This record gives sequence, C-alpha cells and structure tokens, in this order.
Amino acid sequence: MVGGAIVRRLVADGRTVRALARSDAAADTVRALGAEPVRGDVVEIESLLAAVDGCEVVYHAAGVNRFCQKSSLPMRRVNVTGSVNVAQAAAMAGLRRMVYTSSAVTLGEAEGTVGHEESRHRGSYLSSYERSKYDAEQTVLGLTTVVPLQIVSLNPSSVQGPGRASGTGKVLVAYLQGRLKYWVDTTVSLVDIDDCAEGHVLAETAGISAQRYVLNGGSLNTAELSEVMSRIAPGVRPPSVLPAVVARAAVRASVVSARLKGRAPEVCGESLRTLLHGHRYDGSRAVRDLGLAYRPVEETLRRTAEWLVETGQAPEGVLG
Repeated sequence: MVGGAIVRRLVADGRTVRALARSDAAADTVRALGAEPVRGDVVEIESLLAAVDGCEVVYHAAGVNRFCQKSSLPMRRVNVTGSVNVAQAAAMAGLRRMVYTSSAVTLGEAEGTVGHEESRHRGSYLSSYERSKYDAEQTVLGLTTVVPLQIVSLNPSSVQGPGRASGTGKVLVAYLQGRLKYWVDTTVSLVDIDDCAEGHVLAETAGISAQRYVLNGGSLNTAELSEVMSRIAPGVRPPSVLPAVVARAAVRASVVSARLKGRAPEVCGESLRTLLHGHRYDGSRAVRDLGLAYRPVEETLRRTAEWLVETGQAPEGVLG
C-alpha cells in the first residue's frame, strides 16, 4: 500500500520510476501506476542488483506485517534480510540515497508515554512483527557507517486511507459492517496514506542520513475514536469496551477454539498485547525538518470509509 502510494506520488512529479514486482499481477499494477515493472524479490539480491542498475535513489517500502503466525521466520526473511539486501544492492550499484520505510513500532516507547525519534526503547517487544522491524531498522541504519550510502528512515504509525482494507484496515471494515462488537481502552495513532507518501518524497531531499522521522497525523483514545466514528457512520452501533482482564480471557478462549478447529486465530496474545499497550506518537519532526503537513485524522478515516463503501466492502447508506 505504501509502496504504491509512493510510486503514484513520484510519477505525478514526472519522474521515471522503476518498481520491483514479484508476479505478473504485481507487474500489471506497477504499469497501471505509470512505472516500469522489474521482476524480482527482496530476498534475492541478484534480482535487486538488476532492478537498481541505472537508478539514483531507491525507495524501500516492502515488508510483512502479520500477527498470530506459527513461525516468524518468513516475516523476518522479508523484513530483516530483505531490507539489508536492498541497502547492500543500492550501495553496490553506487546509488546516493535510500529512503527506507520502517515503522513507528521500532520506537519501543514505554506504555503511557509519547513515542518519538529519541524514545528510549522499553527493552521488550510486543510482537514478532515489532521485533523484526526493530532488528531491520537497527541493521539497515548501521550500514551507513560502513557503506557509502545515505539512508533515511521513515517511521509511519498505522497507515490508513483509500486502498487500505487489510491489516489494521480490517478493523474499520468490521466496524462499518457492524461486526466489531467489542473493543478495549487504548490509544491509536494514524497517518494518511497520501501524507505518508509525501513524507517519503520530502525525505529524499530534506532528510538527514541515519535519522528517523516519525510520520503520525494524530492519536485518539477509545472515547475520542468513538466520537469521530459516530460522526462518520452515525448509524453504526459502537462496540462495547471490555476490561483488559476480560479481553485477555476471551482471546485465550478464541485461540484454543481456533486451534481445535485447525484454523489460525484471528486474534492472539501478541495482537491483543499490542492493542492494549496502545500507541501515541509525536510526528512533529517531519513537520519541522521535512516540511510535511498532515491532514486531520477524521478526514483520513472518512476518506477510507468512503472508499470502502464505493468498492462494496462496506454497506451503502452507512455514512453520515
């Protein structure tokens, strides 16, 4: 999603863009965006060398964000090994700069604090995804001391906007469909997909190598989020807020039930742990240093909801 938005933004500037595609379908998508597809995979460095040949800058936004997996190794292979491969290929090809999509989860801020670029990491990880992104970022930024490549890290919070129906976007889909019956007391942080892409493009010229830039348009606690959604979709009944102890017990029961049925659980300990921890981020460095302007969170959520209705993923007439 982020990669596609970056491609659209670069093409809109009249730039020649080459994008990695793992399949024929992905190649068709790249062409539709106005870019040149190059077949390859981030875990195959030979294909990356061919992809970056003749380029000046590489944007690396590929990654896997999954919870409740039996093994974290496939995700680590893409997030860690793949990111290192891209950086090494860019360095070997003599590129001047890499704009790297990390994640705000790498900040590792303590519960109840505001995460920012200089946050002290809590020393523990809420999920395998968080650990993979942290390890990837540490390794990639560390390469700036040993290879002649400038690497700027962008750390988006939850990216939302038209086109986002997977990952955390599933929560909004379930809400609009009236299937989200329960929620917890937490804080969520969001950034609009177009603002996220703009932040990446600005970082290409204004970002400082080996620096991180958090991209976050706003943070809402559960009560604030409920108020916003009541304006966007006034006909939808908001979910009941469960105490943490009840939510944990319900998730444990759900995991056991899924395993007995031979299915992967939709919610598990690490996904609930992440939700209960909550995230409130400070995205002001990108405003000050990159010149990024964020749109209001409510506008982002409304844009996403309208897209979901237009594409038939949410019922018509649900929006106010």
